[in-house]
Amino acid sequence: MRNAFRPSAVSCAFDKEYFERLYAADPDPWQFATSLYEQNKYAATLNALVHPRYHSALEIGGSIGVLTAKLAGRCDRLLSVDLSTLAQSQARERCRQWSHVRFELMRVPQEMPQERFDLILVSEVGYYWTEPELIVAGERLVQHLRPQGQLLLVHYTPQIKDCALSGDAVHDHFLSRPGLTRRSGRRSEGYRIDLFERATTPEGRA
Repeated sequence: MRNAFRPSAVSCAFDKEYFERLYAADPDPWQFATSLYEQNKYAATLNALVHPRYHSALEIGGSIGVLTAKLAGRCDRLLSVDLSTLAQSQARERCRQWSHVRFELMRVPQEMPQERFDLILVSEVGYYWTEPELIVAGERLVQHLRPQGQLLLVHYTPQIKDCALSGDAVHDHFLSRPGLTRRSGRRSEGYRIDLFERATTPEGRA
C-alpha cells in the first residue's frame, strides 16, 4: 500500500527510463559492489546509526542492494524502494537470504508507503530531485517517521552535472526543516552524512 501526490510544474530528466537505460548499459554504474570508496562510505553510514537495531526501516534508492544487504542486519523489517526494475532485480538476488527485507518500485516523494518507520535512509538520491520535490520530500519524510524516528542522509557533495541540487543543498534543507533535530553530522572526502531525529514538539507530530 502507498499514497501518492502529483506536484505541479515538476520536470526532471532523472526518470525511470533514465535509470533503466543506465543499468542496461552497466549493471553497476557507480561500482557500488567493488569501489573501496563506496565500501568506506557504507561503513561510515552504518557507524552513524546510534541504535544497534531498528524495528522498521525504509531505504530510499536502494539500487542494486549492496547497502541494503548491510543495513538488513540492523533492522527487524526493511523496505527498500527504487525506480529501476533492473537495479532492484539485482538487489532482490543479493538480499535473498533476508526474509525480512521487502522491495517495491516507487518514486519518492511522488509515492510513499503508508506505514511509518523508525529509520529512513536517503543515500545518494536527494540531488536527483527538483527543488519542488525536495520541499515535498522534506514534509513527507518527517510525516513518515515515528516519534523519535531517525532520518539518515548520505550524499556526494560536489555538484553533479545536470542535477539542479547539490548534496549540501539537500542536507541544508533538512537542517532548516521544522520537526527535525540533528543528532550528528560529519564530512569526509567527497561526501556528507547527517543524522536527524524527529523532534518531540508540536511541529514534529503527524
